[in-house]
Amino acid sequence: MRVAHRVAALASSSTVELADRIRTMRASGTDIIDLTGGEPDFDTPAAVVDEAVRALRDGFTHYTSSSGVPELRAAIADKLRTDNGVIVDPEFGICVTPSAKHALFAAIMTVLDPGDELMIMTPGWVSYESMVSLAGGSIAKVPLEARDGAFRVTQGALEAAVNSRTRAILVNTPNNPTGNVLTVREVETIAEFAERHDLFIISDEIYEKVIYSGYRHRSLAAHPKAGARTFTVNGFSKGYAMTGWRLGYVAGPSFAIQQLLKVHQHTVSCASSFVQRGGLAALTETEEAVTDMTREYERRRNLVVHGLNRIPGIRCALPEGAFYAFPSVEELGVGTGVDTASWLLEEAQVAVTPGEVFGPGGEGRVRLSFAASYDVLAEALRRIETVCRYRPAAGYVTPSTITTSLTTGEYTV
Repeated sequence: MRVAHRVAALASSSTVELADRIRTMRASGTDIIDLTGGEPDFDTPAAVVDEAVRALRDGFTHYTSSSGVPELRAAIADKLRTDNGVIVDPEFGICVTPSAKHALFAAIMTVLDPGDELMIMTPGWVSYESMVSLAGGSIAKVPLEARDGAFRVTQGALEAAVNSRTRAILVNTPNNPTGNVLTVREVETIAEFAERHDLFIISDEIYEKVIYSGYRHRSLAAHPKAGARTFTVNGFSKGYAMTGWRLGYVAGPSFAIQQLLKVHQHTVSCASSFVQRGGLAALTETEEAVTDMTREYERRRNLVVHGLNRIPGIRCALPEGAFYAFPSVEELGVGTGVDTASWLLEEAQVAVTPGEVFGPGGEGRVRLSFAASYDVLAEALRRIETVCRYRPAAGYVTPSTITTSLTTGEYTV
């Protein structure tokens, strides 16, 4: 017997080895600060929990319509119209899914035949490529242009990557790992490019609620040249601290969503019934809680970016959205992003994600999640600064000396 080639050929998550090392070190008693995850540390807002519990007690535990309960689809349509300027039909243009990840996979399955190609921006989230592989497609990587600390979409890079097999382009805003938010010009560039080459757009907007002062989220589907060709994918995990609830949605032109619904029906049937009721409460009763979470993320962002930039050899731009810092560490003299992440884990007992796992453009960088408490982040920064002051380029010292220095002092900015 053998398993399918398309599955056997998939690489395991590129962070599995790092996670295994973290577990091993913790099991041996080492105090590890883990900044690799993309999970909010806040509790789910009480209104969401209360509504889901009410649904359970009311016996709302059976199958729903495959596309989702009508009340939730109506609320999503209202949210898209009010917040994003996107008009969709709540009956035929929305599919509620068990996570935004499933919504992404269903959209990819809907637009790609075996041998077709999907364009993705790099650096970008690690799972896009595996989803395309499972669909029998291939990836065309579009390098984002590093400019003034940001990563930007350019028309030249898009045109260089497209070919006769290209069927769609996938966009992520706010971006994981860069933290950048699409500008008006970038939205215009992508919309016109997709129209010119008759491509679908899959817009991953899962970090929409985590936007910082001075910046604004822009949905591709709101552009007049993009609305009829865009799958807008979103969910509840990041903005509402609902990662374990597994609830997302995809919205788009009715003809495309009705085809996507076939993928959904034959794989998961429907999203969990009582979880959908919790999602309805999230959209209608949690504005204050979401605002408070985003305000705290911004406070943490400022701490992390300021703290990293005071360390010689590290340069970090200010993220515009999401909850990741993506600093350059090349000048530390440790080596690649992989080398630096390994070194920080061993010497500072701080776990970060190597930038290389996010594809071209991530070389010589690491990603730090600031979805951790302010105090934990301050301690992580103190540890990182301590070991970086003794980095190889400045004259490496023994781990025992570093460990001793980590036990004293406080970190303030």
